[in-house]
Amino acid sequence: MTSPSHAAPRSGAGADRLFGLVTAGAAWLVLILLGAAAASMAWGGRLAFETFGWSFVTSSDWDAVAGKFGALVPIYGTLVTSLLALIIAVPVSIGIALFLTDIAPRWLRGPVGMAIELLAAIPSIIYGMWGLFVFAPFMAAHVEPWLNDRLGPLPVVGALFTGPPIGIGLLTAGLVLGIMIIPFISAVARDVFNAVPTSLKEAAVALGSTRWEILSRVTLPYTRSAIIGAIFLGLGRALGETMAVTFVLGNAHDLSPSLLMPSNSIAAAIANEFAEADGELYRSSLIALAFLLFVVTFLVLTAARLMLMRLGRTHGRTS
Repeated sequence: MTSPSHAAPRSGAGADRLFGLVTAGAAWLVLILLGAAAASMAWGGRLAFETFGWSFVTSSDWDAVAGKFGALVPIYGTLVTSLLALIIAVPVSIGIALFLTDIAPRWLRGPVGMAIELLAAIPSIIYGMWGLFVFAPFMAAHVEPWLNDRLGPLPVVGALFTGPPIGIGLLTAGLVLGIMIIPFISAVARDVFNAVPTSLKEAAVALGSTRWEILSRVTLPYTRSAIIGAIFLGLGRALGETMAVTFVLGNAHDLSPSLLMPSNSIAAAIANEFAEADGELYRSSLIALAFLLFVVTFLVLTAARLMLMRLGRTHGRTS
């Protein structure tokens, strides 16, 4: 008869193997679902890729009547609005996180932190409606005329700020997206800054460092890998945003260097036109757009991962 002292280890080893199989299955399930989604979109867009070839990516034509489709304008609009959102959101988010962790009094940290988190809970369609009915008229009346007058005549950057002050366009969409991703980046950055060992800050204070020197030479270098991860998390959120961008981007398949002109994005084009796609080639082109959005997001997140790995190796050599 097997003694209880021998049965318990075998039972624990079996449970450990079962736990390993379950967790491995969950991990493989994510990869399988990801691959299946990519394969289904590629298969659904095969007619567009076969018909137009590489020109589907490089062409700016989008004429449903003539049956000519090109993804350049939606790709351009997606990348430009996401880049504008990052330019706006990153410094504001890091400033909020630094304020909440190192500068703000304790009685203020809770209410401000809760307000930032509530911004993340607002549905994107609310941001879109606010952008269309409140923010876009403000841009048309005050911001865009000023940009036209002050920056439009400049030789290099003038082309970016020349256009009719209609309120909707790439700049407005980028600003709305920036406001939307601020809560995500700032929440992660705040948690990361709170994880900085107190001993490092106390050592910097003992050496006579000012508050700015502590933030710039201790807090930010210690957390740079996590901050980059938070930034790319916000970028992923901006790349796939649909409703807010649909309201304020203008939904025009026109390629223009001006940030004041209406444009389109991949997600907005799919949301606006999928119900109206009455032909097989039309539907295939929209599904091909979805596949390209998947590819763009995958490449961006892969670049973020490689950057984090490089920073980790550099940090390991210098630490």
